[in-house]
Amino acid sequence: MWFQKVVTPHCHGQAYLIRFADDFVCAFEYEEDARRFYEVLGKRLGKFGLELSAEKTQIIPFSAKALGREASSFDFLGFEFRWGLDRKGKPHVDKRTARKSLRKSQKRLSLWCKGNRHRRIPELFEALNAKLRGYYNYFGVYGNLPSLNAFYLYAVRALWKFLNRRSQRKSYNWVGFNQLMERFGIAKPRIVVRPKRAVMRVAPGLA
Repeated sequence: MWFQKVVTPHCHGQAYLIRFADDFVCAFEYEEDARRFYEVLGKRLGKFGLELSAEKTQIIPFSAKALGREASSFDFLGFEFRWGLDRKGKPHVDKRTARKSLRKSQKRLSLWCKGNRHRRIPELFEALNAKLRGYYNYFGVYGNLPSLNAFYLYAVRALWKFLNRRSQRKSYNWVGFNQLMERFGIAKPRIVVRPKRAVMRVAPGLA
């Protein structure tokens, strides 16, 4: 409400607030608006006993003009947002799994495989596939297939690793493991969310 009724009317350009729970990104058409907002944001939150995370809070240029610059990307809700080029060579916003989020997901999956390796094989594959489908449903956005493939390959290796630790001796070589995968199957990456046909105008500014 404060952003809509106080901040936005005092901006010289367009301003947007994108929020989920206590994480948010603010986008401004002009840098001066972004910096004024940044100066008062900490004080506003302080009135409610809240404070900004110094690690996550920053002002960055985010527009097609900043294409290829590392500083022009940002992480939000497990995704990394950056400008890229489409197949026609036109600038557009790319989304991929954030590196930190990918590492955390891989670590959790490894621990899960370790803790569930003694389950019956059909049950193990069924439970693993449910986890993989949930992961693809969230991160399966257009352009993010390389990150999904990286997670899938990690899942295959983790499963092979911990299935071979079910007993004192090695249970599967790669040939036997591939036969096991063919029989029970491991859910492969898929894109669930594709871009809308309608063109959304992205104002050059700061996020």
